[in-house]
Amino acid sequence: MNEEHLKFAIVGHVDHGKSTLIGRLFFDTDSLPEGKMEEIKKICDELGKDIEFGFIMDHLQEEREQGVTIDTAQTFFKTDKRHYVIIDAPGHKEFTKNMITGASQAEAALLIVDADEGVQEQTKRHANILSMLNLQQVIVVMNKMDLVEYKEERFNEVKKELIEFLDSINIKPSFIIPISAKKGDNIAKKSENMPWYAGKTVLEALDTFTPKVSAVEKPLRYPVQDVYKFDDKRILAGRVESGVLKKGNKLLFLPSNSESSIKTIEDMHGEQQEAVAGKSTGITIEHPLFVERGEVACDPEKDKPTVTTRFRGKVFWMSKLPFEKAEKITLKIATQEVECAVEKIEKKIDSSTLKVLEEDASGLKEWEVGEIIFKTDSPVVIEGFNETPELGRFVLVKGEDVCAGGIVTHKDLE
Repeated sequence: MNEEHLKFAIVGHVDHGKSTLIGRLFFDTDSLPEGKMEEIKKICDELGKDIEFGFIMDHLQEEREQGVTIDTAQTFFKTDKRHYVIIDAPGHKEFTKNMITGASQAEAALLIVDADEGVQEQTKRHANILSMLNLQQVIVVMNKMDLVEYKEERFNEVKKELIEFLDSINIKPSFIIPISAKKGDNIAKKSENMPWYAGKTVLEALDTFTPKVSAVEKPLRYPVQDVYKFDDKRILAGRVESGVLKKGNKLLFLPSNSESSIKTIEDMHGEQQEAVAGKSTGITIEHPLFVERGEVACDPEKDKPTVTTRFRGKVFWMSKLPFEKAEKITLKIATQEVECAVEKIEKKIDSSTLKVLEEDASGLKEWEVGEIIFKTDSPVVIEGFNETPELGRFVLVKGEDVCAGGIVTHKDLE
């Protein structure tokens, strides 16, 4: 097996069987820590229950809360083709923050729908976020087919309703798979209970997806997170979001437009020759420039990000406190933080029905989506979400609270 990784998010209504599906994926790919399954079998026996695959996730969640290093937000399993990282989102708000603010880098998504209950409001909201993030590689799994006696008619009914909705938000699922996570139908092996379904299993479908272009191959983006002073030495610290930092290379810092070159690259192990995308590292530069948190370093001779004070974004409002257009609000994007005004809410949309509620709206309420033109008090460094996700997504903050997440849709309106 190669060392290729693919990150995907599992989304959908909270009761439609996510934990059971994740537990089943672990079990069927033999990816559980040693002794874990025996432990879970024992608990289920004591409770007089069949094995509940949801217990696996609950069990790992408990361990995480007790400080054991199993992170259920970043869970791993493997197939013969590659390793997978599941980005699990426990609830709607956490999911929104995770997906939009950059805790995750999903390259694909698995949307789960209960065959018995059908499409719910939360299913639609989650699907809408996938659409906002422009995720192209999507599998729909219709879970709990055992509860509807594995009937093809019910599968087709829910499928029709779902496809109509997904079409309206421009999501074209690559696969729609009837499953029972609890019984193991169509997860790792073909189901004998649904001879009418001739398509791929969940694992076979995942294996057809392709990881995104490696961030290492993209132009350099190094947002400065902090500046540390030691005697007369100033170390800039940050994470290489894309590209490669190399000792001696020239750097352009935006939005200040100042230039220097890399004197040293330093981490916990001392001086290094380079630092690649994904690595948090410190650098020193040749010139005594005043560089501060929020500056973004790039290559002065290659593709540069946009510096602007006006852009259009799509925003998902998730605070119970409504937002009025006249209010100032704080915009956070990568390590940048600026005050901004909303010039115009071009459209206000219901996130479940996708109905346009109002054009040229005066505010936003919880669960509403806004297409907004922002005017920032000082220049910001941004890119389209699909170019560099870290510079293409943002959060809006009031006081200490994250109220909304959004993505940049048009970069430079000046």
